[in-house]
Amino acid sequence: MLLTFDNLTLGYEAHPAVHHLNYGVQAGALVALVGPNGAGKSTLFKGIMGQIQPLDGHIHLHGIEKKDIAYLPQLNQLDRSFPISVQELVGLGAWNDIGAFRGLKKIHKQQVEHALAQLSLKGFEKRLISSLSGGQMQRVLFARLLVQNAKLILLDEPFTGVDSRTTHDLLHMISAWHKQGKTIIAVLHDLEQVRKHFPECLLLSREPIAFGPTESVLTEDNWLRARKLNEAFDEHAVYCGSHEIPQ
Repeated sequence: MLLTFDNLTLGYEAHPAVHHLNYGVQAGALVALVGPNGAGKSTLFKGIMGQIQPLDGHIHLHGIEKKDIAYLPQLNQLDRSFPISVQELVGLGAWNDIGAFRGLKKIHKQQVEHALAQLSLKGFEKRLISSLSGGQMQRVLFARLLVQNAKLILLDEPFTGVDSRTTHDLLHMISAWHKQGKTIIAVLHDLEQVRKHFPECLLLSREPIAFGPTESVLTEDNWLRARKLNEAFDEHAVYCGSHEIPQ
């Protein structure tokens, strides 16, 4: 296992957004994280990254550290008004190697150039990110992931707001990472896309509904249960301890 959740509960101001999650991700797995809106998928990523702390239970990393994790947030959460060029943003993928105040070494510049070429971004180097379309911006962010070369990659809705050609190319990139042995977890909404490209799936609706091979998880009964359970929660739900029944 590369990543395990031990009776994990995550939430905000003691209100649970994810609770009683026991699940493990094997090294080299390609996992789709699915569930209704508000089911806790992005919250789980924030817990993995240490942006929020567990209310109960634990998140365990096995053989990796936080610096070995790459996190791609939702595209609409990014501030694209900051005056940074495509080349500079992709170069930030080398942050773990160079730190905050040192410039890119020759090898890093070569990695940036290679990443831009792989994502069809030649000629975009000097453009400000504020001038990019949604699909172009997502290609830039994937190029940064290439430079970062992390062992665990978390993708939060990577295909939302991008064109079909970009989606095709990014799916190809994810497949290449998987073949290289990287571990990838992606929050997705297109279930046909999940069935076609992601062999493993975790269906979450505040609590785990099902996990395992995608074909056995994405059943009509499981999805109906996920929707009903998600509707049963609201912002006034009180926090439950690890052995208490949800209220």
